[in-house]
Amino acid sequence: MTIQGWLLILVFTGLVIAITKPFGMALYAIMEGRRTWLHTVLGPVERGFYAVSGIDPGAEQGWRRFGIHMLLFNFAGLLLTYAILRLQAVLPLNPLGYAGLPPHLAWNTAVSFATNTNWQSYSGESTMSEFSQMVGLTIHNFTSAATGIALAFAIIRGFARKETTGLGNFWADVTRITLYILLPACLVYAVILLAAGVPQTFDGSVVANTLEGAKQTIVLGPVASQEAIKMVGTNGGGIFNGNSAHPFENPSALVNFIQMLSIFSIGAGLTWTFGKAVGNTKQGWAIFTAMLVLFLAGTTAIYAAEASGNPIHHALGIAGGNMEGKEVRFGIAASSLFANVTTDASCGAVNAMHDSFTALGGLVPIFNMQLGEIVFGGVGSGLYGMLLFVILSVFVAGLMVGRTPEYVGKKIDGKEVKLAVLAIAVLPLIILGFTGIAAITKAGLAGIENQGPHGFSEMLYAFTSAVANNGSAFGGLTASTPFYDGLLGVAMWLGRYFVIVPMLAIAGSLASKRIVPASAGSFPTTGPLWIALLIGVILILGGLTFLPSLALGPIADHIAMIHGQLF
Repeated sequence: MTIQGWLLILVFTGLVIAITKPFGMALYAIMEGRRTWLHTVLGPVERGFYAVSGIDPGAEQGWRRFGIHMLLFNFAGLLLTYAILRLQAVLPLNPLGYAGLPPHLAWNTAVSFATNTNWQSYSGESTMSEFSQMVGLTIHNFTSAATGIALAFAIIRGFARKETTGLGNFWADVTRITLYILLPACLVYAVILLAAGVPQTFDGSVVANTLEGAKQTIVLGPVASQEAIKMVGTNGGGIFNGNSAHPFENPSALVNFIQMLSIFSIGAGLTWTFGKAVGNTKQGWAIFTAMLVLFLAGTTAIYAAEASGNPIHHALGIAGGNMEGKEVRFGIAASSLFANVTTDASCGAVNAMHDSFTALGGLVPIFNMQLGEIVFGGVGSGLYGMLLFVILSVFVAGLMVGRTPEYVGKKIDGKEVKLAVLAIAVLPLIILGFTGIAAITKAGLAGIENQGPHGFSEMLYAFTSAVANNGSAFGGLTASTPFYDGLLGVAMWLGRYFVIVPMLAIAGSLASKRIVPASAGSFPTTGPLWIALLIGVILILGGLTFLPSLALGPIADHIAMIHGQLF
């Protein structure tokens, strides 16, 4: 580890803290339907959309109606993307003449982008036309991100409102989030990327003459526009197979830093939005602090593991940290930080190959996802995932100290606790169940590149990434097969919506309750003791649930490395 590496981490952390309130204020204004300076230009567009679609933005929806509309919207998007990918060969903007995707790959990709997972079983530069990238995939980057933020708004309203059934209007939320947050942010971001050298063109490719005199075809495309929403919306799917390790997606250390910051921007801002909405910004900062502590712990663990390197290589006289699978222009510190950021959030973009990390360096990204990516997390999903743990922590605190289980003035009853447990239990049930299926079937074992515990880690990482809607991969698993495309697609769908539905039910239940003023019997939820309890509940639940699988994978891999064995 170096001083420059730690300075990078500290500067990044400081900027995350600095942007939290500004982003939170913007999100709060949109959630409340307040007029902003952008309404002068975009207000007519919003009103025109409502007029054409017949939507009344002021019509409140209960949690069931909100959820049904959300599911129908996302399912319709899935069907549209599936059709585009299957019919790619006959659609426009296909300069390289790519054929339509086979059914299993089209299914996997459509589900992936509809659920904000952006898992890539395909190599974008050799599979997808520009039409598919822009209309089939980039549009989903906006809609899935807007869906996540709208769901976060719903649960915030559940805590903030009293004695009502309304959680807002799904269509109005998605429209406003897209128009006033995502589109303006990504427009500015894309211009910055263009200035930094990221291509944006309809030319399918360019031919370059190499130093040896040979000709090389370099694929291009509308990269900057997709890269912007890929990061801001914590999507992760890039045009190139190398993702953010590719110089056309991530050309410099400065762009790399901006990309990491943009991944956390909305997730961090939503914590302030929550505090403002419930009338006590200290509540939002308490959640932010818990997230920040977990983030710093994970970053330190990865950086320490990667900087320490491989003892087997050291014994052979190869000094230094582990640079395998990393870009020289980023180095160990920036690669470690990026790996932690992208798996704390549900982004899935990678600037290094996690399969080449040390065993312990690869363990942390897996564990981040297994916790539900609640550390700032995906846009929206990070906050509502953390609030599920908040509900359990309040309940545990009430059991331990005999105080009333309340949070921001809402009494937490058995119904909310049961629904929170149900939502949290979805992850281990599907992750461990589907990994077990892959580990005992011929089709599952055929996909792994390495044997032993590292091969198991490849399967565990894949299903963890799918269920957590992250989309990153270890890199050593051949997942573009009917078995993995089919099963991972199911995992992504279940991991997204089987958490959302109980969460919306909790929001509806909380919104119907009256607000109870704090009393001597209320457990304080803004101080260091509360933050420590929340972190403890998160780690204990995650540790008890996933420690056996981690012991079979990266922990066993690390022990084997210490004893001179590599896989």
